[in-house]
Amino acid sequence: MKIFFDARYIRTDFHDGISRFSTELGTALSDITTVTFLIYDKDQIKFLPKNAKYITIHNPTSALEPLTALILNKYHPDVVFSPMQTIGAFGRKFKLILTLHDMIYYHHRTPPVQFNPIIRFGWWLFHATYIPQRLLLNSADIVATVSDTSRQEFLSHKITKRPIVVIYNAPQQLRKLLKKAIDIKKAPKNLVYMGSFMPYKNVETLIRGMDFLPNHTLHLLSRIKPSRQSELKDLISKNANVVFHNGVSDKEYAEVLSDKSLLVTASLDEGYGLPIAEAQALGVPAVINDMPIFHEVAGDGALYFDGTDPKDFAEKVKEASVQSNYIELSKKATEQSKKFSWDKSASTLLNIINGLVSK
Repeated sequence: MKIFFDARYIRTDFHDGISRFSTELGTALSDITTVTFLIYDKDQIKFLPKNAKYITIHNPTSALEPLTALILNKYHPDVVFSPMQTIGAFGRKFKLILTLHDMIYYHHRTPPVQFNPIIRFGWWLFHATYIPQRLLLNSADIVATVSDTSRQEFLSHKITKRPIVVIYNAPQQLRKLLKKAIDIKKAPKNLVYMGSFMPYKNVETLIRGMDFLPNHTLHLLSRIKPSRQSELKDLISKNANVVFHNGVSDKEYAEVLSDKSLLVTASLDEGYGLPIAEAQALGVPAVINDMPIFHEVAGDGALYFDGTDPKDFAEKVKEASVQSNYIELSKKATEQSKKFSWDKSASTLLNIINGLVSK
């Protein structure tokens, strides 16, 4: 069986969510079956498994993208898996699995900042109605997503006629980057946020909540534009301790999380919640907005607060910071994290592929 995995969304500077998903799932899948990867940039090869088979085609943002299936037909794949939903399916002679991670851009229509103005406008136009999305997804045999919460939302909005399956997102193994074991016997003093600073991420609630947490420090790890940083800095009171890291390596991320920390987020909309899973894999509990997807990911290894209430956020942080509570939450977080792994997700994907090809 010839399986093609679309790895063209792997970034070569730093991983975003789609890039990480592509890299980790592709690697895990190649451990259990033979995979041919699709790339467009030779620098992407270093993120593929050692000695991986690959085919170089166009960038997924190229004008050739609608013709991708016609290009791939000559290689005679049995099935193509894409971690996104935009690969061209016209004239395909193979089975196709597309992925839609969530419906965030229908709720918040601000396009990703890394694209040029033309692509950003096309992105916005694409999400103006469900019609383009439905046309793309219905061109596949199966649609995958990363959580049951997202699956239920797709079903409620009738986003596709195709079967929808869950291939869970999963955390990277940050523990391997640490030189020593994590000590969970000390009460947390650091609050760690990893994620973008788009409005729906609601970082403002975290910053305002620091007014009530003079003994804690909020670490904002991700890269941030100067203009957005200035906006958020204006919200910081004299009593609040907030540090902008403006980007960290995976090793630095692991070290901050392992240093008497809680993972925090007030995000109002997610398809999964990868930083929560990454923290829990280290045994680090979370204090997070009370919404279904976070309950699915974090389970009992977190405390939940009203995402619009800074004081409630602070109260939950104080509760989680009691040493006995922290130790108990850490145990539950570690147990919850076992539900998600790239090996399990790759096995799920291979089972789906086998069932599809056998039809």
